[in-house]
Amino acid sequence: MAFNKEPSFQHGQAAKTAVLYCNLGTPSAPTAPALRKYLAEFLGDSRVVEIPKPIWWLILHGIILRVRPKKSAAKYASIWTEGGSPLKVFTEQQAQSLGTALHERGHSVTVRYAMRYGQPSIPEQLDALKAEGVQRVLIVPAYPQYSGTTTASVFDAVYRWGLKTRLVPEMRFVNRYHDDPRYIAALAQTVREHWATHGQAEKLVMSFHGVPERTLYLGDPYHCECMKTGRLLAEALGLSKDQYKLTFQSRFGKAKWLEPYTEPTLIALAQQGVKKVDVICPGFTGDCLETLEEIQQEAQEAFLHAGGEGFSYIPCLNNHAQWIEALADISLGHMQGWDLSAPDEKALQASRARALAAGSQV
Repeated sequence: MAFNKEPSFQHGQAAKTAVLYCNLGTPSAPTAPALRKYLAEFLGDSRVVEIPKPIWWLILHGIILRVRPKKSAAKYASIWTEGGSPLKVFTEQQAQSLGTALHERGHSVTVRYAMRYGQPSIPEQLDALKAEGVQRVLIVPAYPQYSGTTTASVFDAVYRWGLKTRLVPEMRFVNRYHDDPRYIAALAQTVREHWATHGQAEKLVMSFHGVPERTLYLGDPYHCECMKTGRLLAEALGLSKDQYKLTFQSRFGKAKWLEPYTEPTLIALAQQGVKKVDVICPGFTGDCLETLEEIQQEAQEAFLHAGGEGFSYIPCLNNHAQWIEALADISLGHMQGWDLSAPDEKALQASRARALAAGSQV
């Protein structure tokens, strides 16, 4: 196996630490060609679609990638911003804010973001960090609840990069933070702030991204972790069981997915006489197509059409100050034992001089 070329190295250089904040990904533009490229990578991941590859390849390239890109491009166009995809904008902001928060606490940690699908890619960012002398990396997925379809796929990308790397940095991984008190507190604060401005509706609907139901019986903890997040958030807000509903959105294909489904639940609530609902998506740390188009646009239209009178979408954590502080706490908890202090430049220069004098520079 041929390994990637290593960046130049000097004896005595300081060991640097980095956090790589990883999100799902986004197309580069709201166009059919960009969506075709993005969906080919996303839906081509066997973590996402567990169908035998030869069969799925024919379905994906013979049907889906001929039809879906144009439809998806129109959806993305409805939420696109001057800065690009909202998911990219918020992920970049979160990474920058996390770096600032760690720096303000006195820690010397480089923070970058990467996308599992699309750009900047995980291998690309890991290469860049190595070139900067980073020798310790904490991988932080933007997914609070662990799932093989998301979290594990991020780890796959890191492992595959490692297979082609001669000098692999020391790596640590954050698997989940679905029940972390600081994450729950940040979620609750966004809800309280929304209620303070817009008032509280009759029901709070917590909509999580769906996955095929079979994954639950195959050992994926995602469903259980969503349920726990929902329960803890309700408790933090002082809600009784009849004041909130937990649902799952974003179905794909004909297989049965985790239930209850979000849009049918909202329609049923309206038909039962519920006039106003608040909807939050706790499994997404940043707003994206699934929250801004699927929930704020499509789900709202379905609820109002079924007889509802008021639909209020509560934005994701995004760049909320309390969430950034929580993310900093979570990251630091996983970096315990690593020296995060700024390097002593005088000591480093002396060390390099000794190495040069000994003729041991490489």
